[in-house]
Amino acid sequence: MKTLLSINAHHHIRGGSDVMYFEHSRLFEKHGWHVAYQAMHHDENLKSDYDRYFADDIDYKRDDGLYRKIVNSLKIIYSVEARRKMSALLDDHKIDVAHVHVVFHHQSPSVLFELKKRGIPTVLTAHDFKMICPAFQMRNRDGICERCKGKRVWNVAIHRCMMDSLLISSVIALESAVHQWFDFYSRNVDRVVVPSRFYVEKFVEWGWPKEQLIYVPNVINAPPVSAKSAPGDYFLYFGRLSPEKGIATFIRAAARSGIPAKIAGTGPIEADLMALATELGADVEFLGFRSGQDLWDIVDACRAIVLPSEWYENGPMSAIEANFRSKPILGASIGGIPELIEHGKTGWLFRPGDVDDLAEKLRLVADSSDADVADIGRAARIAAEERHSPEAYYDRMTSIYRDLGVAI
Repeated sequence: MKTLLSINAHHHIRGGSDVMYFEHSRLFEKHGWHVAYQAMHHDENLKSDYDRYFADDIDYKRDDGLYRKIVNSLKIIYSVEARRKMSALLDDHKIDVAHVHVVFHHQSPSVLFELKKRGIPTVLTAHDFKMICPAFQMRNRDGICERCKGKRVWNVAIHRCMMDSLLISSVIALESAVHQWFDFYSRNVDRVVVPSRFYVEKFVEWGWPKEQLIYVPNVINAPPVSAKSAPGDYFLYFGRLSPEKGIATFIRAAARSGIPAKIAGTGPIEADLMALATELGADVEFLGFRSGQDLWDIVDACRAIVLPSEWYENGPMSAIEANFRSKPILGASIGGIPELIEHGKTGWLFRPGDVDDLAEKLRLVADSSDADVADIGRAARIAAEERHSPEAYYDRMTSIYRDLGVAI
């Protein structure tokens, strides 16, 4: 039996990268692999037989005192403790291949050094831009930002890209300077899986070796399809409520087009968005956090999903999940989103941040017949099944592992 080592900062779900960490692992277990885990200790973690190898919990928002903050800041660059835990795991278990999801700011690339030392084939999925952009998103409070291109990482401090804090941004600038200037990641991973072609192009543009990058779309376990077939009348956004998601643009467009909208989720700008909707008199209902069947019921009853992002999205899971439920998407033409939508056939695209363009598309979909909207939703599901099925994902991943010398 082959053993896959899955590595991630969190052993519980906080975002899309964590979903992929678990989905990847479960898929390989389904195909008869044994899966070992290395992550970080946390009260919300799922149970694991490998938690004795987990790195100590680091919470940068917790007030742990000056000394602990200094120690944690050094761990961002290189965590001796995380490498020691990885070494113990590799001493006790035979690993055939390692797959890394997110280790930034927690285990750090130190765990990659240990894998490299042991000659273990290592693949990393780039869920964001962290390996080339210190602030993850190529975005700051002024919008899209690519000033750090060419390893000019000091810009993250100059422009306070992290939490608008000079101190935090300076620490992150130092971290990225060490990691990029000494190629901590590119030297210690064999392949980098990238969920969108846009991200592949951007990594190459910023100097990453093209031969190391492989495009593999994200995978999901398709949610069960509802018996409901007729599209509803409202448009839905679900996900985190944060500035880069473009939700304010959606609210303004909803008000301008006179369509009903619902927003499911929570986040740091929730109160601001509620105030904006009230100010504009928009027909917007805020539903709070929803999950599971409760969320799917809301998705099934909508007319279409709106994905109004104003940053370089990679392969947004919310869009894929909605398509699997035969719901079409109105998506901003930015990042990897256009790769998920064939305009007018599986969904609709609009210019990011353009209220008028989105309002026009909302009105177009609202005025279309239910039959036409349902047809586009079904076409979206077919396309998603071809692109994001577990079978296709497993075949692509095992092909990568096989090319690295793993006998499968």
